[in-house]
Amino acid sequence: MRTSHHDIPAGTTSEQFWEPYYSGGSSRWSGKANASLVEELEGVTPGTALDLGCGQGGDAIWLAAAGWTVTAVDVAQSALDVAAALAAEAGVSGAISWERHDLAATFPAGSFDLVASTFMHSPVAFPRTQVLKAAAAAVRPGGTLLVIGHAPSPEHQHDLQTAQELADDLALPAAEWQVRTCGLVDRVHTFGDGETAERTDAVLRLQRRSRD
Repeated sequence: MRTSHHDIPAGTTSEQFWEPYYSGGSSRWSGKANASLVEELEGVTPGTALDLGCGQGGDAIWLAAAGWTVTAVDVAQSALDVAAALAAEAGVSGAISWERHDLAATFPAGSFDLVASTFMHSPVAFPRTQVLKAAAAAVRPGGTLLVIGHAPSPEHQHDLQTAQELADDLALPAAEWQVRTCGLVDRVHTFGDGETAERTDAVLRLQRRSRD
């Protein structure tokens, strides 16, 4: 998702922005999972997963194909409709539940072995840290919280965080959480037209300690 947009009316809600963004029924992205997500989950035993801000389902579909049972949520029904169609094409519909949530107001029920958020940035007002704290609370003991964001850049220094800045904002207790990854990760991004470009992600992966 891009993080800066011009001429957005004041007071625009997440639904008002993202619904038309994804409307039209066509894919805006490559449909592939984020490379940083794939790398971070290498060797992690599949279980239940929650994909926050799933968009058109690239990560959710990859997770399902890898053996995860996925709950995928987004504020835009138009994005969820495309995602569901792509999941059907991939043969993984039975492993994914699609839910519409404005995460500023409602959050999926339950607890999960993995809660993942990929590029959950917004050009309109959105309580990202609050939502990610709720995400952490939904991780089962022994499970994983994975947050992947765009790394800060000169043009977006004010509205993007490093992984460490996010970790500081979440302030999760060290007695309960173990840091697995906290830093910058380079990857190759594939656009919907097949073109590629190098990108840098801010990646925070935390594992909730198992209860004794």
